[in-house]
Amino acid sequence: MSSIEEDIQSSANWIAHALTSSGYHADFSQQSLWEIDRFFDEHTQGGEATAGGLLSRDLGQRIFAIGSYMGEVIRRALGAEWVGDDNDPQEEINIQLQLVGGAICWPVQRAMKRFKNGPEDGIAAWGLGLGLNPGPKPESPSKSWFRRFFG
Repeated sequence: MSSIEEDIQSSANWIAHALTSSGYHADFSQQSLWEIDRFFDEHTQGGEATAGGLLSRDLGQRIFAIGSYMGEVIRRALGAEWVGDDNDPQEEINIQLQLVGGAICWPVQRAMKRFKNGPEDGIAAWGLGLGLNPGPKPESPSKSWFRRFFG
């Protein structure tokens, strides 16, 4: 395993734990891609990190970790291999995931697009396009709580 693959594995596991500790369901399931969208919705606005939010510091490290997590969801579900170039100074951004059928995707770049462009570059929809089945969008926790008491 190359050093970038080790970085991906440790970053993906770290962010899964951090997300879970913050109330997100980050278990590497296909459905958890909706949680990544919810995370971005709650911690970004207009292509910027929300002040005091979980992306307001260590942004590059956290975006890399989220992209690593997204790639690991795909790799585990569809069978894929990380492909990087240790000589590329931008390897953390350019790391590719090559799927069994030959398709290639760039999870870290997709995480960067989601951060910058918002829901139009949704992560669950991206996963669906790659052949995952993230299922229907779950009800947000605050809405379900509201409906339970006032619905």
